[in-house]
Amino acid sequence: MATTPLEGLRLLDEPELAEALDSYHLFHAARADLFRRDGSFREAAAAYRRALQLATNAVDRAYLERRLGEVDG
Repeated sequence: MATTPLEGLRLLDEPELAEALDSYHLFHAARADLFRRDGSFREAAAAYRRALQLATNAVDRAYLERRLGEVDG
């Protein structure tokens, strides 16, 4: 378990994990949230956009769009 957003990102960005989950929208949503919590809004926006590209569920898409709006200046 990570104690900081950056530590969490480091864990998620392990090559084997990142490669295995790259096509899963919630992987990118989790990365986006950690970037957001760290104050890295540009990176958060990019990760939310990637999650939106992959999401097919309308509820998930609405949530991701709302979060993207919070970080995309």
